[in-house]
Amino acid sequence: MTNSIHVALLRGINVGGKNKLPMKDLSAIFLAAGCMSAETYIQSGNVVCKARATLACKLPALVAKAILERFGYRIPVVMRSAAELEDVARSNPFLTAGADADALHVAFLADVPTTDNVARLDPRRSFPDEFAVRGRDIYLLLPNGVARTKLTNAYFDAKLSSVSTLRNWRTLLEIVGRTRG
Repeated sequence: MTNSIHVALLRGINVGGKNKLPMKDLSAIFLAAGCMSAETYIQSGNVVCKARATLACKLPALVAKAILERFGYRIPVVMRSAAELEDVARSNPFLTAGADADALHVAFLADVPTTDNVARLDPRRSFPDEFAVRGRDIYLLLPNGVARTKLTNAYFDAKLSSVSTLRNWRTLLEIVGRTRG
């Protein structure tokens, strides 16, 4: 089996002075879990790593366990392959409609939500904010910013019975660029 590039998106580290986790230590956790390489991008928990697909599907649990044991933090970890992130970057319905890139975000879900759960989402919850669910990804248009929206991780997690982590559009594009080598 060959190694391929994957991205781990961690939620809630080094945000607002909470859950401090040095990036050097985070990289070491991925290497100890069996990754061939691990490069972090910004302090909020983005890791581009090289691993076999069989390991990549186990990494969220392995990394979360290692962080809990070493630092005492319960940190959700969501994985995507480099190809999946490329697809997310190409498929944003708000970008193709001409939206301002500064208002764009993506919530990455750990699991594909059921259609019943997606139907429970309220499109008017946080006007003028908009969202579109596509598989395990939620595209967000937040014209008033992420700090003012009611479309939060907690809302999506509860309604979709999953775990989510949010990235702004520019960070997503930077991560995609880093997966290309």
